[in-house]
Amino acid sequence: MILILKENTGLPEREHLIKRLEFMGFKAVPSDSEGQLAVAIVSGIDRKTKTELFHSLPSVEKVIKLNQQMKLAGREIKKERTIINIKGEGIGGDDLVIMAGPCAVESRESTFEIAEAVASAGASVLRGGAFKPRTSPYDFQGLGEEGVKYLAEAAEKYGLLTISEVMDVEQVDIVVDYVDILQIGARNMQNFSLLKAVGKINKPVMLKRGFSATYKDFLMAAEYILSEGNPNVVLCERGVRTFENYTRNMLDITAVPVLKQLSHLPVVVDPSHGTGIRSLVIPMAMAAVAAGADGLMVEVHTNPDKALLDAKQTIDIEMFKLMVKSVIAIKNMTLSDSL
Repeated sequence: MILILKENTGLPEREHLIKRLEFMGFKAVPSDSEGQLAVAIVSGIDRKTKTELFHSLPSVEKVIKLNQQMKLAGREIKKERTIINIKGEGIGGDDLVIMAGPCAVESRESTFEIAEAVASAGASVLRGGAFKPRTSPYDFQGLGEEGVKYLAEAAEKYGLLTISEVMDVEQVDIVVDYVDILQIGARNMQNFSLLKAVGKINKPVMLKRGFSATYKDFLMAAEYILSEGNPNVVLCERGVRTFENYTRNMLDITAVPVLKQLSHLPVVVDPSHGTGIRSLVIPMAMAAVAAGADGLMVEVHTNPDKALLDAKQTIDIEMFKLMVKSVIAIKNMTLSDSL
């Protein structure tokens, strides 16, 4: 159920209401609807629970029953799109957010070099993995906490936000101190303990689609994060596995408009992992923006062929500049068409 609060209700009153609901045995989280404060009751309700119980609570103006499992990620209640603001940067609005950097943080020197280059070319978020989940246990696994320190230092110097992946619950407390956006990778899309952990933090989370996840699977994974009280979730399409083996994955461009129809959450596309082929990154980035993506996440290196991880899908700075110029032009065209 969603409890729509009266117009004169403030944040302190809403917090008091949530605590009261928890005392009554319900789990409730904030969930604003069309500019009005609201509370979503995400568990504790059964068939015997009557709406009159909630109508009698202070500050409650209206009680709405939800007819679907997707209580918070869907558009049944929140019809307007979510815009996530981070230090003045908005994800989900009219601006195209470009996240760029190496697959893995390799050294302090290379991180600063790449950060300077992508910042000057139009990126607003520096990406880089410090804890790397690899198929082979013998591949480079990342620098750990030292890596996110380098990422944060380089981003601060060049005016960028940061995003880096967490692989398990224990890493959340480490990474959250250094980065602006926590990433949940495709392998962990249904790691429910991890989803609940990042749902309890006060920082945005970018959730990547799993290798074989349906749209419903994907959105229900996002629901885990939202139901813990963190409303700042970004969805990332990064390709799925099919019978085709020419590309690393099959980048599902259809996911962009479909997810935007089903959910109010921002949608970002990763054409690097989506294709696994350097020459395909720019055309698929352009296609993603034309389809309505709110942002892109690409792997960029000053010397791609020597990148420690994912060299074949990593583009160089000149290709990145061309990509930014191309996708911004497409974004401007789509904006002008919507006016």
